[in-house]
Amino acid sequence: MTDSIVPQTYQQWRHCITEICQIPLTAEYIEKRLQSLNNPNDHTTTQFVRLYGEKQRIQTLHWFEQAKTELPTP
Repeated sequence: MTDSIVPQTYQQWRHCITEICQIPLTAEYIEKRLQSLNNPNDHTTTQFVRLYGEKQRIQTLHWFEQAKTELPTP
């Protein structure tokens, strides 16, 4: 990673979520985060945008969508 604490790539983001924060990217977690990040009235989303900006919110949505496609099929 560069000097930024904000991930710049999918691999960096995934590492932050799964390794540093130790949050498994389960279908349930991904869906909850997608719903939250798509809701402009959600408190966590407004805080996220305030801290990191709208561009990062959109990028993070894409990363969650990508992680969703990598889930094993039942």
